[in-house]
Amino acid sequence: MRKYGLIGYPLTHSFSEGYFANKFVQENIANVQYANYPIDSIQKFKALWEDDTLVGLNITIPYKKEVLVYLDEMSQVVREMQACNCIKKVNGRLIGYNTDVIGFQKSLEPFLKPHHQKAFILGTGGAAAAVEYVLTKLGIQYAFVSRNKSPNASHQTYLYHELDATLMGAHTLIINTTPVGTFPNHAASPAIPYELLSAQHHLYDLVYNPSETLFLQKGKSQGATIQNGLHMLHLQAEESWKIWNE
Repeated sequence: MRKYGLIGYPLTHSFSEGYFANKFVQENIANVQYANYPIDSIQKFKALWEDDTLVGLNITIPYKKEVLVYLDEMSQVVREMQACNCIKKVNGRLIGYNTDVIGFQKSLEPFLKPHHQKAFILGTGGAAAAVEYVLTKLGIQYAFVSRNKSPNASHQTYLYHELDATLMGAHTLIINTTPVGTFPNHAASPAIPYELLSAQHHLYDLVYNPSETLFLQKGKSQGATIQNGLHMLHLQAEESWKIWNE
């Protein structure tokens, strides 16, 4: 039996367990198991690997950065981003990868228009690192929007109340990397000035449950194009499976 799983906290409404369970049935993959490991502290991470049958893990909020100190090796992408969401165990060594990058880029590209030259990244956590990496690769300028400004930020960071008509008009791609609006707290949304959105804007919410968050609903009502994070999750899950079985 080969075991795979997901660590994070909480994992009440996680996508991965159901996705892989269905994949194993649909593709007749035997002697494998994918389970959730909701650990409330990264200190509990090492104990998971005492199970020799565990060979791969996905990592989600809030441990994509915290897990780095436990890796024996990391891909170049993880080294540059300082965020990991996929680990493969090889001969007892833990190797870190980031499949969010592939998932985000491939899911975003069909929606990009020539006027999407500047982006706002809402949030500064591990998921934001993947977005930042891809936008840099695509040549799209970006700034962060956060509740607090970090003195060590490598890029311009705005507070939500600083977003005015000029900034909103220039940044026509807006990606929410925060968990705000996730079920069951679906009545919440990032505090951007939605009335300043237009048909030129594209809103991407990495949240997928609900399928149309309040963030996306408000954007759509202003004529913006929208997408959620479900396709990205499918892509990154398949990339994880590919890494684990190479």
